[in-house]
Amino acid sequence: MQQLGESRTVFRVLTGKSNGKKVIIHYSLIHLDPLVARTNYEPVSTCCNTKQLQNLDTSITMAAGFIQRCPACMRNLARHLCDMTCSPSQSRFINVTEVEKSKEGKEFVNALELYVTDTYISGTYNSCKQVSVPSTGQLALDLMCGSHFMGDAHNNPFTPFQITYVPTNTPVAEFIPLDPVITPCNESVSANLPACSCLDCEVSCPVPPPEPAPVAPFIILGIDGVEVIMVILFVVGTVLFLLAVFCWPSGKNAVVSYLRGEGSDDVRHVVGQRLAGINHSRIALGADEEESPLQSKRSSVVSADEAMLSHRDTGRDASFFQRLGAGTDSLMERGFYSWGLVCASRPWLILFLGLCVVVGLGHGIKYMKMTTDPVELWASPHSRARVEREFFDSHFEPFYRTEQVIISAVGLPSIVHNTSNGPITFGPVYHREFLLAVKKLQEKIEAIGASDGGGLEKICFAPLTSTFTGPTIISQCTVQSIWGYFQDDVSLFNETDTDAEGFTVDYLDHIKACTQNAYNPNCMAQYGGPIDPAIALGGFLDPGQTLVGEPHYERATAIILTFLVNNHHNKTRLAPALEWERRFVELLKNWTSSNEKPAFMDVAFTTERSIEDELDRESQSDVSTILVSYVIMFAYIAIALGQLRTCSRLLIDSKVTLGLGGVLIVLASVVCSVGFFGFLGVPATLIIIEVIPFLVLAVGVDNIFILVQTHQREGRRSDESHSEHVARILAMVGPSMLLTSTSESCCFFLGALSDMPAVRAFALYAGMALAIDFVFQVTCFVSLLTLDSIRQAGNRLDVCCFMQGPKTDPIDVSDGVLYKFFKAIYVPFLMMKGVRAGVMVVFYAWLCASLVVVPRIGIGLDQELSMPEDSFVLKYFQAMNSYLSIGPPMYFVVKDGLNYSDTMTQNMICGGQHCNSDSLLTQVYVASKRPASSYIARPASSWLDDYIDWSTTTGCCKYFPNNMSFCPHDYNVDCNNCDIAQDKNTNRPIPMAFKKYLPFFLEDNPTESCAKAGHASYSSGVNYHLTDNNTTIVTANYFAAFHTILKTSSDYYESIRAARKLSDNISLTINTRLKAAGNGVGARKGVVGEGAGLGEGSGAWISRIALARAVGISVEFCSHLVHSFAVSVGTTRVERSSDALVTMGSSVFSGITLTKFGGILVLGLAKSQIFKVFYFRMYLGIVLFGAAHGLIFLPVLLSYIATKLRRNNNSTRKSKDKKEGVGGIGRAGKSCKESPLPQWRSLK
Repeated sequence: MQQLGESRTVFRVLTGKSNGKKVIIHYSLIHLDPLVARTNYEPVSTCCNTKQLQNLDTSITMAAGFIQRCPACMRNLARHLCDMTCSPSQSRFINVTEVEKSKEGKEFVNALELYVTDTYISGTYNSCKQVSVPSTGQLALDLMCGSHFMGDAHNNPFTPFQITYVPTNTPVAEFIPLDPVITPCNESVSANLPACSCLDCEVSCPVPPPEPAPVAPFIILGIDGVEVIMVILFVVGTVLFLLAVFCWPSGKNAVVSYLRGEGSDDVRHVVGQRLAGINHSRIALGADEEESPLQSKRSSVVSADEAMLSHRDTGRDASFFQRLGAGTDSLMERGFYSWGLVCASRPWLILFLGLCVVVGLGHGIKYMKMTTDPVELWASPHSRARVEREFFDSHFEPFYRTEQVIISAVGLPSIVHNTSNGPITFGPVYHREFLLAVKKLQEKIEAIGASDGGGLEKICFAPLTSTFTGPTIISQCTVQSIWGYFQDDVSLFNETDTDAEGFTVDYLDHIKACTQNAYNPNCMAQYGGPIDPAIALGGFLDPGQTLVGEPHYERATAIILTFLVNNHHNKTRLAPALEWERRFVELLKNWTSSNEKPAFMDVAFTTERSIEDELDRESQSDVSTILVSYVIMFAYIAIALGQLRTCSRLLIDSKVTLGLGGVLIVLASVVCSVGFFGFLGVPATLIIIEVIPFLVLAVGVDNIFILVQTHQREGRRSDESHSEHVARILAMVGPSMLLTSTSESCCFFLGALSDMPAVRAFALYAGMALAIDFVFQVTCFVSLLTLDSIRQAGNRLDVCCFMQGPKTDPIDVSDGVLYKFFKAIYVPFLMMKGVRAGVMVVFYAWLCASLVVVPRIGIGLDQELSMPEDSFVLKYFQAMNSYLSIGPPMYFVVKDGLNYSDTMTQNMICGGQHCNSDSLLTQVYVASKRPASSYIARPASSWLDDYIDWSTTTGCCKYFPNNMSFCPHDYNVDCNNCDIAQDKNTNRPIPMAFKKYLPFFLEDNPTESCAKAGHASYSSGVNYHLTDNNTTIVTANYFAAFHTILKTSSDYYESIRAARKLSDNISLTINTRLKAAGNGVGARKGVVGEGAGLGEGSGAWISRIALARAVGISVEFCSHLVHSFAVSVGTTRVERSSDALVTMGSSVFSGITLTKFGGILVLGLAKSQIFKVFYFRMYLGIVLFGAAHGLIFLPVLLSYIATKLRRNNNSTRKSKDKKEGVGGIGRAGKSCKESPLPQWRSLK
């Protein structure tokens, strides 16, 4: 007893003044109740003198800053400290094992043994183990003790001497174990103090609903159910189809007869009647000739020289829609003939007017706004995520700009460090030379711009700076680095010692202790805050492991340097930060490529601006690849349009100039589209420049092939001028061109209904480019075709049209190689009965297999694919996936409308005493206990809870007496303590005090004595405005938490989905309570996910654009063939399919497939991974799959299921009449009345 105190001192607690002693045992009165309160303020005997009681009070006050939010824990712990320090009977359970003398010669205890029961130990621990510290999202015991036991003086700086706890339930020698009554955390310690809240006592939490059972996979007989169903459908469908085609008796079933093409006698009679007078069927596939080896026999109509129809069929059996279709076709042919005649008769005027249009619309390019910001590209302005982020950024400023370096070890072994607790294995990054190299790199980064006034201190996030601390210096900047554990001091790093058992204590032991308790005063960084080991270290988690529990930080395989820079919603204020980031990247690039980087290091890095910079560089780096691709396609078009007759006429019959003219028209249409929307102010994206020319070439160049090849085949009549010839050709092919161009443009304009900015811009620009391209093709290209035909007729050389070629007689054209292949080999083979059936079976199997795979397709875009292969950001993404151990922050934002000084409102939000069991903080806390489904790694911080705790802690709130303004609690000036009036029932500030002192809380920096001060954590998280009487009204504010590790696109969008579900439930809870209280609709709440990288949005818009491209190109593959089939005069579906495939298939193959094939192959050489995946592989797949379906499956399908031949089909043409043009249109100068429609056109 005498060793623990100079004398026994008795204190009498009186009402009001007590000779200054009331303050001394302030916490004894509150937290030792009923131990002290039961005495009714009678004398209490202690074994401590006044100074010892003052020290005890200071210690308890410091602990109260962390645990007073749980009264049971506070009482149990305070009672324990009081019993151990000042109990009159302490000699019964304490054995002093070591006594030392001070310099003054006084003895003091340096070590003791404390005998306690197991029940007491477990009871005290259980009452405190869940108490949280809202500002950090961590547990109070973790911050106070780390992973060490209470009383471990060597590892816990808060322990004054070694205390060895001896658990025993029976007396040991003369010692009787201490076993006082323990108050569980879910029970109140008195009538005035409630039980601990859910956040601080898991037993107090409401029973959460059970986790929803994972969706059971659809299984049939132990096999994936979709696969089983598709196999059954395939087998049944295939068997029925083959039986119908090969085995079923003829005429027994209408469906079978339909599939076989067995029509009625009436149909055959009508067909025969319609074909009367025709010298030979259009199935005589060799009737037409072509010149180019790759040239197709291409026309959407039947030649007038071949299709002569009897006038006897007057259309009496035609339906309304058939007459409407025939009339529409006739009207379009007349219109195109007149239009073509105007353009062909005045080619130079039309070309000049076209040039004026291009120049005029192209002028809008100067007003074009290019968007490169990923958020502007991928998020709709009206989407929930975009609206919430905009609200967050405008009210709180965007999340800090993060500059990060990930440093991993190469070729270094792990370290086995021997300690008194056994050997500990440290990761390779803990080698001394490795850490010193990290320190040198950190110093280089911190020195960026220091010599010219553009240093890190000008832009960094320094949470503890204020008007009382002066200008920011570099040491106040927040740098999350392992060197913060040593206050960036190499001498501290090199310090060594020896423990009682003879083991060396060095920097490894210090790192171990700091990772277990980052808030240890000896581990605080220079900027005044902690170093979160989950941020400063990487690679210590096993696959699938989270931060829940006790992560083994000592196993880290990477050191992570994180520099936080202030961000601004006003982008004009970011210039200094952008410049510093540019220097940061330049420094790291030079350092990693030089000999200065140690061989045992591998470094990955990024800055906030790096993604946008690399996306811009990516587009510029692949310009050469795109240009080569364009050149290949242009060259193919120019060559393939030409006629190869004889060497003597090679330069005359070539179409290089015409082909290049067609390509220039494509580019001009893109320029006009970009300029048009530039005038309208629709933002453009880089993908427009890269993809739309490809797309317009793909779906527009086929019209050029159609027009040129039909002109080559349909020779000029003896009484026709060149302009009339071209007009007649345009009348023949114009309706088909209009059909495909209109459908394609409409497809893209419908895509503009998407609210995703990148997709909408792409759809608008592409749809307009296709529409303008069609207009230029039927105007300017018709004029170019007229001029080229005049040049060719005059034997002038192509390109060098001013030079006259040799005069030779025209040579009859011959079939091209591709056309002969289609006519003689491919089409006869494909239309064989067995081959057609096999094609149907194969494509049906393809369809079934696709339906099996579709549900398994992942959504989103991996971040790595967005970067070029040589990008430093790509390396950072890969390192991030390998080493980062904590996800991005998330914010629960409460909008305006709540009165936070009102107790009911506080209870709906807070997580401490008296708070509702379904409050905001409680719901987030419960969700954090289920990280697998909620994706929340840590509970949310709470300014409201910390403000209440801060306001009840004596000495934290101070003010200057001269002007009543805020004074920091640790300021070295005489300041007065605030008199914060407390509500007797809740121990919270009364409404007026709450409003008055909230700004003080948000300005006060935390210290050991006032750990809950809110400037560092909440100064930017609470918006408020001052009223006329100098009180505050809180408006928007947030509660921050952290996601678990998010690596894949699925992780990102699932985490957002879970957060929104939780946020919606919190909103519903708050608004329901407000309505019940008669306060109307309360605040709405939203969750904002920051730092989400590329994730979901990028993959979505790229996929949508790819889908739009697929639709556009697929229409081109199919529409011409279907139109040709519809106007064919074959007697059966097989003949009509054969006719359409021969006349159209080779053009589709040469005009689309081959045009794109060469250009696409070049894209495989691009550095951009996104180009390789989405422009090379996907584009190649679209072309190949489109060609397969258009040239193989579609003709076969039409041969089985197409409707019967339409009577008075508009595909038939009147007999050749030298006085009339196509469709009854007279020659130049003739009116329609002079040349009326023949009888077969007059459908009545």
